[in-house]
Amino acid sequence: MYLCILNIMICRTNKFDKMTLLVLLGPTGIGKTDLSIRLAKYFKTEIVSADSRQIYRELNVGTAPPSPEQLREVKHHFIKSHSIFDEYTAGKYETDALETIGELFKTNEHVWLVGGSGLYIDAVCKGIDNIPGTDAELRNTITKRYKEEGIESLRFELTCLDPEIRNTLDMHNPHRVMRALEACISSGKPYSSLRKNFEKSRSFKIIKIGLSIDRNSLYKRINMRVNSMIEAGLEKEARELYCFKELNALRTVGYRELFDCFDGKISLDEAIELIKRDTRRYAKRQLTWFARYPEIKWFHPDDFDGIIAEIKKT
Repeated sequence: MYLCILNIMICRTNKFDKMTLLVLLGPTGIGKTDLSIRLAKYFKTEIVSADSRQIYRELNVGTAPPSPEQLREVKHHFIKSHSIFDEYTAGKYETDALETIGELFKTNEHVWLVGGSGLYIDAVCKGIDNIPGTDAELRNTITKRYKEEGIESLRFELTCLDPEIRNTLDMHNPHRVMRALEACISSGKPYSSLRKNFEKSRSFKIIKIGLSIDRNSLYKRINMRVNSMIEAGLEKEARELYCFKELNALRTVGYRELFDCFDGKISLDEAIELIKRDTRRYAKRQLTWFARYPEIKWFHPDDFDGIIAEIKKT
């Protein structure tokens, strides 16, 4: 009886040791989608997306989600899984993604987590802090101020309440600035002090693979992708979504510039150039975020064999 129990424990331990979350990350436009499909097919597994915008089913052009053909090649999770009208947070994603990954590990030794949203990747790999919520009245007040005064006014107040915030928060993201300001006002404490940065344990091994190329090549890829989006109908898609432009899901690169065009603030050509510029800036912020993690192993997006070799030796 004792030996039987011991054998069961050993089997479970071996299975536990084999469960590995393979994370493929990198800046926008670098080629994560194509490579991830090759890698998922090699490991005979599925892909969990860690892209905070590709989850929205209404955004078919501006977020460059996998094509229908690619989705047929490998099963993806959290692609077009929600509506722009859903209130969806990184905290909710942490819960949902971990549940999905747990189910996949029942039949797969490896699962791929793929994306460029640093907060979503952190949510899965180490967890995120449970920041206290606020009441609807305060949120509406801050949203109204953003519309009337712009982001700079909110940034100024936030840095007065929390001088350390610039070191930890993307101050170019209106939603995150507003959320941090809400937390400061409602709790009476600096937002930075509410973020404990306590890493939660996970019941699986994690290997992080980063994709990187020289900056000029990345920017060329980004510019070409924006051109492809315009040719694929991004302007038409943005016009159809224009009446919902105040939604958080649409306060993102590729849409907000076109909304300014529709409002008569800039020309279409200017909007396209701004989309390219803002996407390049976003890619730079992504790389800055990922640079904080020494455990990431970096590869050129064409180095399929090198990535496989790295995973096998780890």
